[in-house]
Amino acid sequence: MSTSTNPAGWTGRLPLTTESLLDDTARPYFLWWTDATVGQFKAHLASPDAEERAYWMGALLREANTRDVWLFVDPDDIRALWPRLIRYLGRSRQMWAWLLELPPPEWPPLTRIRAEYAQGL
Repeated sequence: MSTSTNPAGWTGRLPLTTESLLDDTARPYFLWWTDATVGQFKAHLASPDAEERAYWMGALLREANTRDVWLFVDPDDIRALWPRLIRYLGRSRQMWAWLLELPPPEWPPLTRIRAEYAQGL
C-alpha cells in the first residue's frame, strides 16, 4: 500500500462518466432533448456565432456531470462567454459563478431591465 497522497498516474481529474463521450457519433446523455451527436455538439461549441456557442455551452454546464464538462471546455472558455451564458444556466448559475470565482449573476437581470425602462427603451 502506497503512503503517497498523489499516486502515480493521478491526473487530478475524475474519469468521464461514460467513454461514449469520446465517440463523435454517439449521442451525449446531457443533450437528452435533441438528437445531436458528440461531433455535432463540438461543432456548435466551435461556431463563430457567440450566441450559438453560449446556448450549447449553457446546456453542457446545466445538464452534464461536472467531470464531463472539462472534456469540451475549459474555465477560460466559460469566462469568455459568461455574460451570454447566464441566461442558459438555470439553477446552476450560482454554482458556476462560485466555482470560477465570478461575480454572482443577477437573474433576472433586473438592474438592466429597470435602466432600459427608465430610458424608455
